Amino acid sequence: MAFNFIRAAAAGAAMALCGTGGALAAVNLPALKIDKTQTTVSGLSSGGFMAVQLHVAYSATFAKGAGVVAGGPFYCAEGSVVNATGRCMASPAGIPTSTLVSTTNTWASQGTIDPVANLQNSKVYLFSGTLDSVVKTGAMDALRIYYNSFVPTANVVYKKDIAAEHAMVTDDYGNGCSTKGAPYISDCNFDLAGAMLQHLYGTLNARNNATLPTGNYIEFNQSEFITNHGMATTGWAYVPQACQAGGSATCKLHVVLHGCKQNVNDVQQQYVRNTGYNRWADSNNIVMLYPQTSLAATNSCWDWWGYDSANYSKKSGPQMAAIKAMVDRVSSGTGGTTPPAALPAPTGVSTSGATASSMAVGWAAVSGAASYNVYRNANKVNALPVTATSYTDTGLAASTTYSWTVRAADANGAEGATSAAASGTTLAGSGGTATCTTASNYAHTLAGRAYAAGGYTYALGSNQNMGLWNVFVTNTLKQTSTNYYVIGTCP
Repeated sequence: MAFNFIRAAAAGAAMALCGTGGALAAVNLPALKIDKTQTTVSGLSSGGFMAVQLHVAYSATFAKGAGVVAGGPFYCAEGSVVNATGRCMASPAGIPTSTLVSTTNTWASQGTIDPVANLQNSKVYLFSGTLDSVVKTGAMDALRIYYNSFVPTANVVYKKDIAAEHAMVTDDYGNGCSTKGAPYISDCNFDLAGAMLQHLYGTLNARNNATLPTGNYIEFNQSEFITNHGMATTGWAYVPQACQAGGSATCKLHVVLHGCKQNVNDVQQQYVRNTGYNRWADSNNIVMLYPQTSLAATNSCWDWWGYDSANYSKKSGPQMAAIKAMVDRVSSGTGGTTPPAALPAPTGVSTSGATASSMAVGWAAVSGAASYNVYRNANKVNALPVTATSYTDTGLAASTTYSWTVRAADANGAEGATSAAASGTTLAGSGGTATCTTASNYAHTLAGRAYAAGGYTYALGSNQNMGLWNVFVTNTLKQTSTNYYVIGTCP
């Protein structure tokens, strides 16, 4: 999961999964009885950076606090992979902490992230291994300084006295403490998950060291909340018996974010089952939510430098909005309720107002719908729920025909039937206004015109496959709108 995988090939095969039992078919994420004031988040490495993004951007949701292992300040990369792999990991002396604090305040005033005042009562737990060769301790030092601007000093714990390499630390599972390698879980005789949860929530019951019930693990349909954008079709959750649908207990919610090369495709369910979180969850009525990236994500990382979206660190970032929607869904139950009937498909779907890079999509209102989701060529395009009966889809290629469908969603985010498709063709671009760049696939990714995933290169925005990610394959990319490129030539 190391970030130097952004430039290098993946490590060897993951360790075999031990003692996990069978998995059930994926189900829709249940609506449970959750105390919304007790929602927290934590993550390792790319998941650590993502945990900071969620904590800061959605501070009204994660006001209780966050745990960060081997991460860095909010918006550290400022949209640049060079910054991500340089100052944010290897050369932290160059992190412009005061600038990042200023950006945070500006975005909060503009409403693109929640008000920073929500952070004033947060608890924060920080961890950095003294042997971490991937995300240097200096990056976590910068994060500590960053949080000083928003969170009281007394609310922050920073542990950096264990000789651990780049990994999630446990007291009984994983590699040797000084080892760097898959599954990036290390036995350092320290229960890091427990230390984080006890700081965030206060005194907890002793963890359950017995074998946990297989039925408490849920593989859920993540495609309800997002399609593509580097996220898998399914995610995982651990739901204690008392917290399951129909139960009387009011539970807490903790979101756990894996690092690069650490999703279920990479290390099977080891991060879901063997990092120590669930044993504390089981005896303290804490629901554990484990969102998952896909192999299409750059080295299975969460987007904390902009490989998927220029808005990656704001509330409108696709991955950010998807995780927030998962939190909203799982927190929406009241206990013992019967799910409502599925909503009907929207009717009257039509397109209008075509430009060279956008199309307006409209439809008739559906009775009982709280919001709508819009799909272009079967891929969801809206990051946040659409509450109106129209949506303008942007970042399209000129002179291109697309197809759109719409699905209504209820107050819990559950989608109804899919509408009939409506097609539309964008206008031709203005002659001479497009910009074309011919370069190697490697150079395109460094310049932000494309991104790498699974050894291949994809044009930013259009996601067209450009071939292998190296310095030998050359392509011409035409920019048709902001952050949108297609393979082609200029007139």
